[in-house]
Amino acid sequence: MHPILQQQLELTRRQFFGASGIRLGSVAVAALAASAGANEPHAVPTQMHPPLPGLPHFPPRAKSVIYLHMNGGPAQMDLWDYKPSLAEHFDKDLPDSVRQGQRITTMTSGQARFPVAPSMFKFAQHGECGTWVSELLPHTAQCVDDIALVKTVHTNAINHDPACTYVMTGSEVPGKPSLGSWVSYGLGSESNDLPAFIVLTPTWSSGAAAQALFTRMWSSGFLSSQYTGVALRHMGDPVLYVQNPAGVSARSRRAMLDTLGELNRRTFESLGDPETLTRMAQYEMAFRMQSSVPELTDLSGETQETLEMYGPEVEKPGSFAASALLARRLVERGVRIVQILHRGWDQHGNLPRDLRAQCADTDQPTAALLKDLKARGLLDETLVVWGGEFGRTVYSQGQLTADNYGRDHHPRNFCMWLAGGGVKGGVVHGETDDFSYSPIVDPVHINDFNATILHCLGINHETFTVKFQGLDQRLTGVEPSRVVKELLL
Repeated sequence: MHPILQQQLELTRRQFFGASGIRLGSVAVAALAASAGANEPHAVPTQMHPPLPGLPHFPPRAKSVIYLHMNGGPAQMDLWDYKPSLAEHFDKDLPDSVRQGQRITTMTSGQARFPVAPSMFKFAQHGECGTWVSELLPHTAQCVDDIALVKTVHTNAINHDPACTYVMTGSEVPGKPSLGSWVSYGLGSESNDLPAFIVLTPTWSSGAAAQALFTRMWSSGFLSSQYTGVALRHMGDPVLYVQNPAGVSARSRRAMLDTLGELNRRTFESLGDPETLTRMAQYEMAFRMQSSVPELTDLSGETQETLEMYGPEVEKPGSFAASALLARRLVERGVRIVQILHRGWDQHGNLPRDLRAQCADTDQPTAALLKDLKARGLLDETLVVWGGEFGRTVYSQGQLTADNYGRDHHPRNFCMWLAGGGVKGGVVHGETDDFSYSPIVDPVHINDFNATILHCLGINHETFTVKFQGLDQRLTGVEPSRVVKELLL
């Protein structure tokens, strides 16, 4: 017998229901009760994704999160961290006093030199706050008065796989729940017809090879699998097999699910496996998504002004623009967390060409998302997050010329930003040295950043824990982390 199942069977009734039965059972019962009462004229809708008892811990400023992840590592000194004095160091060796023996990847460790590559892009100040922004982000620059920019985020990992795992789960070790899974587990969702946590993976235009996306970035880890993010596809049906087969009516599907739910309930009573309850809830959600997903993806109700604001690719399935608009429509419908993962930001070479293409994909839709949320009164209750898994080196990888260079991975400092949902606009937090190589004022670890996200949602990251492998596991790890209160209203 599987040891986990054996352990579940040996639990006392009080232990079992205290640990998982009440929480998971409520989801399955909600699904069955909702379907049974759907035809009753005065039936009270039952919440499909209820929060944990006692959550949120305090009144939240944000009800939902839209997380824009630029997978690969955007170059901070080419986008947000303005370093005009670097021009005088062009093609000079990076001083040892700056590097201080920091480990570097095998992609540049064999280089004879580490020539400094100043950004070739122009910067200007924008907004009432005067934040410096690269010419590559003209649309986002219009929104800086709503943005809290953190220039000193740092992480422990120097390669993509562990760094992506770290930024999304708080650990380099696979198997931990992702940020979205923690949030959906703790807070549930206000939507009864869509999952609490949805993932979008748009296409990219640079043409460069991109790092793989790891499902652990939206996995539920050791939590129940019902908290795993649901990835919507941009080709064919958004969700595989969500539509009924030919010849199967909605009424027949409803009858089948009710019967299957009863069989699964009996299985659960016999074996006590929480994943049985997860299957029950997932079957019910899939049935509801047969009507909610087509309505969600139908943009015919959007005004021409809105579509034009998101840019020319907004009606192209799978584009970043289409994903950004879809994210707004999802949080409007009560989805708790939407994660957009845009690939192609790993510019080891040909950075000027490829970074332009990446920003062309994302800049206008990102700004449109902020403006759209604000115009609809949703920005105050929606936390928008932008960032990658690490930054890029100030020195060039490979050959450096006046108009071309590449950059290697750099975990010591990189830029991320927050907007809406209880965040101060027009804030720039932290400062780096003249080479954008190390924080010199107000460093922010990635777990501090995640603690701040949870705080905006009304969650105390220190007490939001699950016992696993002998530890009180949490998104922000077992070492001390802090909420960056300087960013908050």
